Amino acid sequence: MTKGGLARRSQSSAVWLATVLILWSCAQGIGPEDAPPPPAMVAVDGRALQVFDDDLAYAGLAAAIDESLAYLRTRPATARYHFGPDEHPVSDVIETLTHFKAFVGQRPSGAQLAHHLAEEYHVYRAGGRDGGGEVLFTGYYEPFLKGSRTPRGAFRHPIYGRPSDLMTVDVGRFRTQHTGLELRGRLSGLELVPYADRARIEAEGLPAAVAPVLAWVNDPVALFFLHIQGSGRVYLDDGSFLNVHYHTTNGHPYRSIGKLLIDQGKISREAMSMQAIRDYLTRHPQEVPAVLNTNPSYVFFKLVKRGPLGYLNRPLTPGRSLALDRRIFPPGALVLVKTQKPLMTADGRIARWQPFTRLMLNQDTGGAIEGPGRADLFWGNGPYAEIAAGHLKHTGELYFFVRKQ
Repeated sequence: MTKGGLARRSQSSAVWLATVLILWSCAQGIGPEDAPPPPAMVAVDGRALQVFDDDLAYAGLAAAIDESLAYLRTRPATARYHFGPDEHPVSDVIETLTHFKAFVGQRPSGAQLAHHLAEEYHVYRAGGRDGGGEVLFTGYYEPFLKGSRTPRGAFRHPIYGRPSDLMTVDVGRFRTQHTGLELRGRLSGLELVPYADRARIEAEGLPAAVAPVLAWVNDPVALFFLHIQGSGRVYLDDGSFLNVHYHTTNGHPYRSIGKLLIDQGKISREAMSMQAIRDYLTRHPQEVPAVLNTNPSYVFFKLVKRGPLGYLNRPLTPGRSLALDRRIFPPGALVLVKTQKPLMTADGRIARWQPFTRLMLNQDTGGAIEGPGRADLFWGNGPYAEIAAGHLKHTGELYFFVRKQ
C-alpha cells in the first residue's frame, strides 16, 4: 500500500472511530447534564474515629506500605491525587506512608494510634453508595488450580493469554469528559467491533496464532472463579507451578451469576456465597455452561514471577491490600477499614461474624468494584481465605489519610 493510501485509510479510521464514540456517548446518555455521582471522599474530623485497635496487631502492615512506596516512587513528581475536596502531590502520599510506617513500628496502643491520626493527618471518609458513607465490602483470594501444559483428558479448559487482535481504545483521548473510560474490541475491516463474548469463546475457542494458552485446567468452575479473582496459582502435573495474573478482558460487562441463581430461585439471597454457587454447580453439572455463560466478560492472563499482583504491579499483602475503583481513589494510599470478618469453628464452618478495624493500602481494583461505595478485601490463600472471600458481603466504613504539612 502507498503512503497516500495508508494515510487515507488512517484518516478514514480516525473519522469513523470519532463518530462511533460520539454516537456511543449519546446512546449511553452520558453528558454534562447528567446528575453528579456521590462524592468519592469527604473531609471529616479525625477525632470521629475514636479509639481503635488494628485487628492484626500491625502484622504485615510495613510490608504492604513498602509495596505502595515502591509504586509511588516511580510516579512523576508532577503526579497529583484527589482526596475529597483537596488535591495532594505524590510527595505528600509518600511522606504519609513513610511517616506512618515509622510510627507503627513503635507498636502504639489503640489510644496512641487514634490520637496520632487525628492530630497528624487530614482524614477523609469514602462517600459510600449514596453519599452517606456506607461501603459494601466483599472479598477475594488467590485460588489454586490443577493444570497441564498440554490438553489431555480432563485438562481441556484453557487459560488464555491476551489475544493479539484485541484492541483497547482510551475514550478519554477523544472526549475529555470520559477520561478513564475504555472500549475493547477488534478490527473487522475498517470497523472496531465487539470482541467475542464468553459464550462464543467457550464454544469456538480462540486460534492459537491469536491467543496463547498459558495452561490447561481440569475444572471449568474453578477457572471461572479464577477469572473473578484475577490472580491464582496453577499446579502442573509435572510438579511445577505457574503464577497467572489478570492482563485484560474482552471488554464485555461483568454480570453476576450469583444474582442469576438468586433470581431463578436456585439459591436464596441469605445463603448466597461463592461456596454455595460451587456446590450448586457440582450438583447440577448440566447447567454449568449456561450459568457461566450468562457472564459475557472474559479475562485474559499473563505469567508473573511473583504473585498475586495488584493493579500497581506490586505483590499484594494478605489482609492488608484493598481493591477500590481506580478511577476515583488515589493509588497506594493508606486507608482504614471498618467492617466484619468471619470467626470459624474447628471443622471450617462460620460460627459468627465479628466487627473489626484494620489499616490497609489501596493496591488493587476489579471489574465489579465501581464507585465510592464498593471495596474488595484481599484475604490471601488457603481455606480461611477462600471462605472469608466467598462469604463477605457486609457494609462498613472506609477512611483515607494524608499527613498534614
